[in-house]
Amino acid sequence: MKARLFLSAAAAILAVAAAAQDPNERVYNYELLNPQGNTRNISPKPKVAGWAQERVKEPLDRGVVAVRTDEGVYVGWRLLETDDPSVTFNVYRTTDGRRFRKVNSRPVSATTDFLDRKAPAGSSYQVRAVAGRKELPASRTVATLEKNYVSIPFQGNYPSQKVGVGDLNGDGAYDFVIKQPQQRTDPGSWHRSDDTFKLEAYLSDGTFLWRHDLGWNIEQGVWYSPYVVADLDGDGKAEIAVKTAPTDKDYRDEAGRVVGRVPANYNGKPGYSPYGPCPEYLSILDGMTGKEIDRVPWIEQGQEFGDYNRNNRNQMAVAYLDGKTPAVIINRGTYRKMTANAYHLVNGKLELVWAWNGDEESPVIRAQGAHQIVCADVDNDGREEVVLGSVVVDDNGQALWSAGVGHPDKAIVADIDPDNPGLEILFGVEVWHDKRGVCLVDAATGKELWNIGEYTGHVGNAMATDLDPSIPGLECFATEDSKGGKTGETKYIMDCKGNRIGTMADVPGCTDWIWWDADNLREMPVYGGQRGTFGLGKYKGETVQEGLEGSILLIGDLFGDWREEIVTVRSGELRVYTTTIPARDRRVTFVQDPLYRSYIYNRSMGYTQAPSPSYTF
Repeated sequence: MKARLFLSAAAAILAVAAAAQDPNERVYNYELLNPQGNTRNISPKPKVAGWAQERVKEPLDRGVVAVRTDEGVYVGWRLLETDDPSVTFNVYRTTDGRRFRKVNSRPVSATTDFLDRKAPAGSSYQVRAVAGRKELPASRTVATLEKNYVSIPFQGNYPSQKVGVGDLNGDGAYDFVIKQPQQRTDPGSWHRSDDTFKLEAYLSDGTFLWRHDLGWNIEQGVWYSPYVVADLDGDGKAEIAVKTAPTDKDYRDEAGRVVGRVPANYNGKPGYSPYGPCPEYLSILDGMTGKEIDRVPWIEQGQEFGDYNRNNRNQMAVAYLDGKTPAVIINRGTYRKMTANAYHLVNGKLELVWAWNGDEESPVIRAQGAHQIVCADVDNDGREEVVLGSVVVDDNGQALWSAGVGHPDKAIVADIDPDNPGLEILFGVEVWHDKRGVCLVDAATGKELWNIGEYTGHVGNAMATDLDPSIPGLECFATEDSKGGKTGETKYIMDCKGNRIGTMADVPGCTDWIWWDADNLREMPVYGGQRGTFGLGKYKGETVQEGLEGSILLIGDLFGDWREEIVTVRSGELRVYTTTIPARDRRVTFVQDPLYRSYIYNRSMGYTQAPSPSYTF
């Protein structure tokens, strides 16, 4: 029965490491495992029945982009999942906006890009699909960019902390919702907020829409203010789901903490708000106006979550629990108690779908949260599950399984091992382990496929991607820092079966891998040049792109062909860089893959992690 809870590691009794451990992240972990057995019978909850008749999808356009290069104008566009496999394309140029000239001599079939070597100044482009012998309606017309990025100017000279993408006005192009300023207070290393967070919305052409001030009762940190940008009501336009608090009263205590039902502690003294506990909400904002559509209470704080740090670990996600209807998932708890609620937006009102309380099911679920939430159909039943970390909540709001490894800093969901059916999850586990600090599990069951087989103290980062085409599957690599008691940094690299394939010198960085050039291998950021700039390079190879500027906020296939864009932030500006390297092949845009889109939803909160599709190639 699917409702059984698979507690695949419950038989292993683990102990907290001694003085080397960070007490903020390890106090509650391993007294919570259940030593009595590895299964428990739980009455199944009913399946979710949403309002959608078919899966709600973004109405994406062709995503045409044109960039001037030394060889001419590079034009790229999307291949969509609705396109016939035999579809071809024609590219048209105009210099006056009225007369269009086809610039390709034969329909473009092998790729979804084209280099117009004879483009005059002032050229603009549109693309028309050809199905059979019939030319379909033209895409929108786009002007040529003189540099390989789209610039979104802000309303002042400030950077942003996060960015979410979604189609706010329903025109088929991705728009941007930023959170500014660039403040990163963590509850575990707290300091008083210097300012308030603001959400700002910009259309794809840079048009500023609105600003929503979250107020002093939302502290300036990664975990206090999660938000996602998604079409939650199926009208073809994205809303913003965000954690909010009242703005008419200042609930901060004398130190500046916003206190809920659990008092803050500083210098050994409890702090209290002058107005009592601060209410917290899940709010839905209209994408075009920023006005609140509806709100419901956020999951309450409580002593069972732990201290102030642990109470203020909040995340969000979007899951298609019935396979059709988008639900917004809210979560409180990472290191001790863990909870999650699911809501549908129905006729402008948030309706609770289910509320999940891990404590009600088994103590092995406690302290299993990661720093990201990924939603995916892990058991191939057409409905999406919620991967909170090393515990997975089934589509009906019941735990599907727990790997029992404790808190993973990274949980990479992807098709890592081609010999194992379906998806796998690579864990980089922050807590002490004899063997399981880096491990791979089956995403459908939580069954361990392999582990690293040696002591780890604090694995803080991990990634799975294809570095070597001669090795089957994705390569898995991880880094362990000195917080766990080891001297310096330790690195690991394995193939998809867990076999070591290199030394520490062979292990690259784990963050922000990107498909940029013409092959099937991802590139990585390369730093070390002029301050504030970076490039992109091959693993153990050459640099393929130089001169990118700013801090990376997001990697994603936002427009152009299937290669990914890089969203960076500079003071006063968002930039969306795109490749101009001619492609060798074509594939459907990654953002129409549900797993990949889930990663993009969650890039607007938490710690950074490169997106992965549900398949390999």
